[in-house]
Parts: sequence; C-alpha cells; structure tokens
Amino acid sequence: MESVGPDNGSARAPSQDDEVAAEGDAAEVARYSQRLLNEGHERWEGHRCPICFLFIELPMDKHAQINACCMKLVCKGCGLAAQLRGLRGCPFCRTPRPTGDASKLAMIQKRVNKRDADAIYHLGSKHYHGQLGLAKDVPRAIELWTEAAELGSVDALSSLGIIYYFGEGLEEDKPRGIRHLQEAAMEGHVHSRHNIGAVECNNGNYDLAVQHWMISAKMGYGNSLNEIKEMFMEGEATKAQYAEALRGFGDAVGEMKSHQREEAKRLGF
Repeated sequence: MESVGPDNGSARAPSQDDEVAAEGDAAEVARYSQRLLNEGHERWEGHRCPICFLFIELPMDKHAQINACCMKLVCKGCGLAAQLRGLRGCPFCRTPRPTGDASKLAMIQKRVNKRDADAIYHLGSKHYHGQLGLAKDVPRAIELWTEAAELGSVDALSSLGIIYYFGEGLEEDKPRGIRHLQEAAMEGHVHSRHNIGAVECNNGNYDLAVQHWMISAKMGYGNSLNEIKEMFMEGEATKAQYAEALRGFGDAVGEMKSHQREEAKRLGF
C-alpha cells in the first residue's frame, strides 16, 4: 500500500474549518501578545522592602539582604537604621542571626515546612547552586521552584524561565522557558520583562523588543534603558521613545531613594 505523506495526493485538503481554526489560533496569539504588553507595568509587590515599603533598588542583591529567619528581603537602608538603633538580629522579625550554613539552612527549612513560597524558592536556589552544604541538584531545584511558582513566587517563575530557555542543567526547552518568563513579566518581574525584550530582539522583532524594554526601563532597570539607547543609536527606536524611557527610568529610580538608603551607600553598608 502506498504511504500517505505530506507530498502525497491522498492527503486531505485543507477545509474551511481548518482556516477558521487557524484564524482562531492567530487571534488568540494576538490577544495574548497584547495582554503581555498591557500587564505588568508595576513591579511585583514582593520586591518592596517590608519596613520602609519602598521598592528595592536594582540590582536587588546589591541593595537588599534576604533574612533566612522570616524570608523578608530588607533594603540596606532599613538594615543600617536597625543596626544604628543597636539591633543585631533580623531588622524585620528581630530573630538572632544564623551562626553558619547549617543554622541558615534550618531556618529556611522551617519556613519551607510552612509552605512559604519565598522559602521554597530560595531552597531551590541553594540546591541549584550547591550552597549551604547542599549538593548541586538541578532536578530538586526545578521541583522546588515549580512548587514555589504554584504558591505565587514570581522569582521562581523567572528562574524556571531562564533554565528552560538556556537549558542550564536540563534539556533546553525555549518555548517553555519563554512561557514562564512571560508569566513572570505580566506579574511585574523586571528581569523577566527585560529578558522577553532580549528574546524579541534576538528574533529580529526590534519594535516589540523596544516596547518590552520601555516597560522595564520605567520600572528602574538600567540595562533596559541602555538597550533602548543602543536601539536608538542604531535607528531601531525613536528619539521620543528613548526620551520617554529616560524620564520613566529617572522617576522610578527617584521613587526608590531615601535618606537611609543613600547613607547606607555612603558608608558602604
């Protein structure tokens, strides 16, 4: 019997239903793309300092510290203020500092047992990097990040997006990685928004890339502003877009400043 393949005349011709389905898929993609651009213009609330309630400056690991006892990310301005008041423990919950890796891991595990999404995310990161005495274990990290994402951790969504997109420690799955990054971006995750812009740029979709970078630049991310500047220099972004991004970036950075934070920078805290 002759096989039926894509080049064989016996193959079914496209029907009107197929065309309708294709049009429906295209419309759904267009709606999702528009939603992606319309949502996530405000930073994720989980990136506010829980003491001063200001968004933490970017990059966050330079301007804040995570506390294993309560899993609160506290800006260095508030950390300095607490220290100047004589507090030597956690500036948020007052718990004494962990004495070493084992103590820190025990604190994180205690929060994990209470299904704290941030704690589960951070435990996954420790497994991924092989820190706090843990062996590097990518499958366990993915398992924990997936659980954390289901519990609402946008940082976990972002991490899943990165490792699936680049295949870091597992088989590369770019579509899956992009989906995770898009989900995180729509929740206001700055780095995920920037990375979506980078994906579009790499695919030659420069206008879309600029639109995504405009959003993250206006949330105070300098790398996105630099990308828009470069696109402007290359004629892929307009002067008006660059000016708008520059103003938005300046406004966002200004809103993240405080006397305490500036003092912490001055003292190298």
